[in-house]
Amino acid sequence: MVRAGAFWRFRLVALVCGLSLLALPAQRKKKEEETQTLQLPRELPGSLMGDTRRLTFYVTPLSNKGLLSPQIRDALKALSRQTGSDTVLKIRAFVAGSGDVRRVRDLVSEVFTDRRLPLPVLSLVRSGGLPLEGAQVVLEAIAQSRKEVNPSGLAFLSGQVAGNPDPANPVAPLMEQSLSALRREVKAAGAEPADVLRVTCFLSSLENVSTARQLLETEYPRAARDFVQTQRAPGRAVAACEGVARLRSAPDSRLSFAPAEGLPGDAGQSPVALVGARQVVLTGTQISFGYQEQDSRLAFDRLKKELDQSGVSLQDIAFAHYYPLSSGIAAQVRKIRAEVFDPAHPPAGTMLQFEGLPSMDAGFAVDVVAVK
Repeated sequence: MVRAGAFWRFRLVALVCGLSLLALPAQRKKKEEETQTLQLPRELPGSLMGDTRRLTFYVTPLSNKGLLSPQIRDALKALSRQTGSDTVLKIRAFVAGSGDVRRVRDLVSEVFTDRRLPLPVLSLVRSGGLPLEGAQVVLEAIAQSRKEVNPSGLAFLSGQVAGNPDPANPVAPLMEQSLSALRREVKAAGAEPADVLRVTCFLSSLENVSTARQLLETEYPRAARDFVQTQRAPGRAVAACEGVARLRSAPDSRLSFAPAEGLPGDAGQSPVALVGARQVVLTGTQISFGYQEQDSRLAFDRLKKELDQSGVSLQDIAFAHYYPLSSGIAAQVRKIRAEVFDPAHPPAGTMLQFEGLPSMDAGFAVDVVAVK
């Protein structure tokens, strides 16, 4: 009887093992199929609407740990800590180095989707460098707070370009010129240095950037501050500092433009945009695919269509960023914007040549803030 019981136990164990072996190929096949099925990133929106009185501004700290992808993830983690419960509406990413800038788009989509957060709009630009060796990405963000923080509205301050035809010319004197222009713009807006919420300085060289950082920290202690080298091998020395400030008194209209005393006039750009409108529309970059004037015009056409979907027009633009990749394309953009915008009241803005854009055949990109 004992021998018979052992025999049947042996047969039962053998049967279980056999069934397990038969199931292994199916399990392996299922795992392989799961591995091969890659989830495509969700497409980011082209524009979003925000409440002017609740907008907040952030710049992520730089990191030089790892390659581009881990740095992007670290920047997004830092942004999450900074914004807290604020809803991120827009990210502007500057990527240095040789990594694929499109990874920013994919990881923004992936991370925000995983966290079940609304997707932001994205502006994505390749820069010449960042002020930390090995750093490859910095994120600027506009978010929406749960409470009013700008009860009287916002002022958007143009980046006044100070330049020298010699690319080896020291940047420090040019930085001082641009900051002097920014002071005039802050004053023209009726704001004080403590009201400035973000300052971004675009430079042709990051040599002695620590001095520039100290200047900004002293003058605009409450502002999120960013420094970006525009090109790795610029054709001339440049510095341009743009900003956003909280208004102390509400403007008389939803959108108006103010001159700044002592600044040279620019037919295509106002120094200061005063936004009293309750809502603004923030767009991601619209890219021109090609290098001819007709390609640049198509980018403006796509921008117009994007704004139309949000119920605003080109004439509602308060601030425009232009990212041309050559001086010839910059000339095209100046010509087109003079035709598109009211020459008496053009938007505020910043135009500088940059290292690159996400598409290999891109000539320039544009993103805007428009009032609703």
